[in-house]
Amino acid sequence: VQLQAFGGGLVQAGGSLRLSCAASGTIFSINTMGWYRQVPGKQRELVASITSGGSTNYADSMKGRFTISRDNGKNTVYLQMNSVRPEDTAVYYCYANWRSDNFRSWGHGTLVTVSS
Repeated sequence: VQLQAFGGGLVQAGGSLRLSCAASGTIFSINTMGWYRQVPGKQRELVASITSGGSTNYADSMKGRFTISRDNGKNTVYLQMNSVRPEDTAVYYCYANWRSDNFRSWGHGTLVTVSS
């Protein structure tokens, strides 16, 4: 499974941004997809995840501001980021678990910069 992420960039605090991540390859075996983020010098942290059935999970600090969704027909996962804050500045990585969640593929990171 290969992943390609799109949508990072510069946004003002309080604004919105949408990230997308398209999967290709052995896509029929994909189960959970999601996003992590990483700030230099810190560990990568989970942002949100979504199963193939649509069940979602969010980190507490993202609840109510970020929304994860997926289009199984397009093999794409989205992250709608609203009311962004400077502390949301990070490199965002999408991932996909496949073959019963026994394998994980990562996309390249996409940088999100929130200006105050």
